Amino acid sequence: MKLKVGDKFEISREVTSELVQTFADVSGDHNPIHLDDEFAATTQFGQRIAHGMLSGAFISALLGFGMTERKIVYLSQSLKFTKPVLIGETVTATAVVKTIREDKPIVTLETVCTDRLGDVVVTGEAVILVLD
Repeated sequence: MKLKVGDKFEISREVTSELVQTFADVSGDHNPIHLDDEFAATTQFGQRIAHGMLSGAFISALLGFGMTERKIVYLSQSLKFTKPVLIGETVTATAVVKTIREDKPIVTLETVCTDRLGDVVVTGEAVILVLD
């Protein structure tokens, strides 16, 4: 295993209307706050927002393919949604290696998603198993 404590990885992705629709179709979450402009305009956000789990999926993409170790098994992920993501926003998912078990190739990472202003939209912690 080549990972070491402090290693940092990140990816960025634009949240488009098409991506939100695709996520709704894949997940089955067709909440109108994500898909209906008229309904969303009546909410506290004033417009549609992306599914929180879409940002979570960006973390999954980062861990599954954006790190140097590309053969991993996702063991767990905690998520706290701290700010809504608007359509058209760019989200950057970042993971930093916090600990690596000495007895097994199990790695704990701090995970954070930020918007283009650097505001945190999701925080959490992931645990992965690195395969040989």
